[in-house]
Amino acid sequence: MILQEIAEKTRQRVADEKATVPLSEMKKRAEALSPDTGFPFRNALAAPDISFICEVKRASPSKGLIAEDFPYLQIAKDYEAAGAAAISCLTEPFWFKGSDKYLSEIAAAVKLPVLRKDFTVDEYMIYQAKTLGASAVLLICSILSREQLAEYLEIAHRLGLSALVEAHDEEEVQTAVSVGAGIIGVNNRDLKTFTVDINNSARLRKLVPPEILFVSESGIKTPKDVAALRQNGTNAVLIGETLMRSPDKKSAIAELRGGV
Repeated sequence: MILQEIAEKTRQRVADEKATVPLSEMKKRAEALSPDTGFPFRNALAAPDISFICEVKRASPSKGLIAEDFPYLQIAKDYEAAGAAAISCLTEPFWFKGSDKYLSEIAAAVKLPVLRKDFTVDEYMIYQAKTLGASAVLLICSILSREQLAEYLEIAHRLGLSALVEAHDEEEVQTAVSVGAGIIGVNNRDLKTFTVDINNSARLRKLVPPEILFVSESGIKTPKDVAALRQNGTNAVLIGETLMRSPDKKSAIAELRGGV
């Protein structure tokens, strides 16, 4: 399963990074930064209308290289100008061709909150995300135990970071709710087969209490998709490939909004 391969590769990556900057030092650096952030990522997703989390992504396991020309700072600025609520930045370097540098530079260049989109398998990555300027981290139920989810949520919140807890099925949604997730994202992509079914969000939305923000991720391509999710009470959509392939980000976002 590709997700487990990515998680294992990420563990190796973190081990290498710890050899350069130990956990104790990374923790010290993160805790030296103010925890009083006001949780801007969560606030951005709590707007009255459906919010757009727009992704800066160079490649993916299912599509390969998406953006050969990759002016990531300009892409982030275009998203901001187009009315995005937040930015998602890939930092996983092997399958997604991401980089911590992209995140730190984007976070410094725009006023929007930035989600560190990576495969968090170690508390080290949460402290690291704080030092890079992220406002939120991704926690994926499929690669974390219930105990790890609870622990990592506590660390993130203590640092003033939001956590987008990603689920793929009923059991994972229930786990996310039970550990106190404030934001739950449902991935419409089956990471075993890479098939996409936007109805996955529609089906699982009813399992998430209204006080928890609900995000639909992957496969959102048309105004009809967004309209259906808006009708379903979805708080935000995370859109990557559709926007990355569009030469005019502002027009693409306006069209997806359906003129609302």
